[in-house]
Amino acid sequence: MVGRGDQFTETTSQSWFSRIGGAFAGVVFGLVMILVCVVALAWNENRAIRTQHALKEGAGQVVAVPTVPLDPAREAALVHVSGPVTVGGRITDDLFGVTAPAVRLMRRVEMYQWKEDSKSETRTKLGGGEETVTTYIYTREWSGQANKSSEFKEPVGHENPPFDIESQTWNAPDAHLGAFALNDDILNQLDDTAPLRLGDQEEAIRAAIGDGRPATVSATLIYLGAAPATPAIGDVRVSYAVVDPGEISVVGRQSGDDLIPYRTRNGETVLLVSEGSVPADEMFAGAQDGNRILTWIIRGAGVAFLCVGFGLILAPLGALADVLPFLGAVVRMGTGLVGTFLGLTLGLVMIALAWLAVRPLMSLAIVAGGGIVAVFLTGWMRKRARKAAPAAATTA
Repeated sequence: MVGRGDQFTETTSQSWFSRIGGAFAGVVFGLVMILVCVVALAWNENRAIRTQHALKEGAGQVVAVPTVPLDPAREAALVHVSGPVTVGGRITDDLFGVTAPAVRLMRRVEMYQWKEDSKSETRTKLGGGEETVTTYIYTREWSGQANKSSEFKEPVGHENPPFDIESQTWNAPDAHLGAFALNDDILNQLDDTAPLRLGDQEEAIRAAIGDGRPATVSATLIYLGAAPATPAIGDVRVSYAVVDPGEISVVGRQSGDDLIPYRTRNGETVLLVSEGSVPADEMFAGAQDGNRILTWIIRGAGVAFLCVGFGLILAPLGALADVLPFLGAVVRMGTGLVGTFLGLTLGLVMIALAWLAVRPLMSLAIVAGGGIVAVFLTGWMRKRARKAAPAAATTA
């Protein structure tokens, strides 16, 4: 390893036989990845269909009720309630003495720490071996997560102190929507935050911190350290945000004075929360949109990992061909094409099968769309393969 300031470079080599062994070991991991992705895609489609049906059922049963008084006749019914939130007191962070008459109080903690980044360049040598040059770069940053310096490639000189003050969120214990008490399941969905100004709480904050640690209190920030203008490793800054009392809308099951998740006939639950006065039909439409977006995100990730899994299964072919670097580049381009095609095909088949019984036309549309994408990717990767072959030969 070669050091230069806060940058270190490491060069490693791997023989052709070692690479082949690693590639064959990757085949097992690729098979496991494909199995996990198939299960995940099947689960996602089942989840999407069940959620869609549950929301449709809920939209057909929900009834609007006033915030006061409670109507015993609506007990166990799916109700829509809209109105202003009230809180009976203040939320307090005892660690710093910060208090606010809020629905939610959020403490955000950041520490000035060392951060490790790395970049690698790999070159295939004649005979199939590989040489990798990795550069580790160390910089300082404010981060809300602990950077574990013990796991750095070069921890000496880049030690981070323990991250001993955590970010935390508190909900008002007595928040109400008219006669309905608001539980954490509802409050946790409220995220329209505003910064909390600390100027009028400086005395209480300093009393909570004590004299054992230098601190600076500004309008919106508590700085634990000697010099805010020139932070040192281990300095901490703390800020707060609040969700102020305002108007919200909730769809849930009326249970006494609580609003709890409503269980539909297929076993799914419905508990919708929106900030502001939002009609029930708009809340259900938004939930259906969210379900579709989540479904496509998981689909995309599942298909991508399927392609990676098939790529790992085919990787030994590229490693074997790397005895001549230009030949290995061409083979890997081909296996990448095949792996992508297989991953897309299997993923789209899984998605289409899940919708076949529910929406046959959607299944056909998914297969047709997948075929178009596969044709496009096949043509694109063939062009890349034709360009890569002479370039790799020239490099070799």
